Amino acid sequence: MQFLKPLVHGKLIKRYKRFLADVELDSGEIVVAHCTNSGSMKTCLEEGAEVYLTYVDDPKRKTKYTWEMIYMNGDWIGINTGSPNILAYEAFCDGEIEGFESYTEVRREVKFEDSRFDVYAKNEQEVCFIEVKNVSMKVGEYARFPDAVTTRGKKHLETLMRVKAGGMRAVMFYVIQRSDVSVFGPAWDIDPDYAETLRKAVDSGLEVFAFQAKVNPEGIELVKQLPIDLSYTKVKGCASKNNQLLH
Repeated sequence: MQFLKPLVHGKLIKRYKRFLADVELDSGEIVVAHCTNSGSMKTCLEEGAEVYLTYVDDPKRKTKYTWEMIYMNGDWIGINTGSPNILAYEAFCDGEIEGFESYTEVRREVKFEDSRFDVYAKNEQEVCFIEVKNVSMKVGEYARFPDAVTTRGKKHLETLMRVKAGGMRAVMFYVIQRSDVSVFGPAWDIDPDYAETLRKAVDSGLEVFAFQAKVNPEGIELVKQLPIDLSYTKVKGCASKNNQLLH
């Protein structure tokens, strides 16, 4: 995924009301940027940090900028939750993900029952529904999801279980937009219902993938697949139970 035009550089002043951020541009001008991330962003927020924005020339928008990334821990972290959907769609269209090369039709935003999934793929043999999630939270070496309670996310998992029960392929695809982690796992301390539902869904046949993305001001690309640890773990300490590691 390449950015179609140069991004605008600045420094974060503050994020507020979840969807807004004040940013001081290099020119000294202070602008309001739209923040697509509705979560807590608890490990990817730092006032004064460098950020990049996209300028949006749309008279219907109240904000003229979209916040794309922030520089922390020596690298860029992507915070635009729309980017993973584009990354995943492009990867599935191009047959870049092992095990998904044979699909002859790939579409975005396809409905099943009362849920709308990010990617739909099919060939003569099977139908596949794929839900894509953005991951930005870091806890030690782990990338964690979610960073806030998500009833919508749990609903997607429950619907994917019904997809699988109906004889179709069901996939959760997590995109980690940061380079300073090496394992993915659910955030048991933040949303245990989601974490438990994810583990239940895996037991019922849901396929789970976690891919790390390299983020920079020119573009974002999927670079490698990370192992997945579904075991119960606390944020502080290393308590665990029912270890379940997927590769």
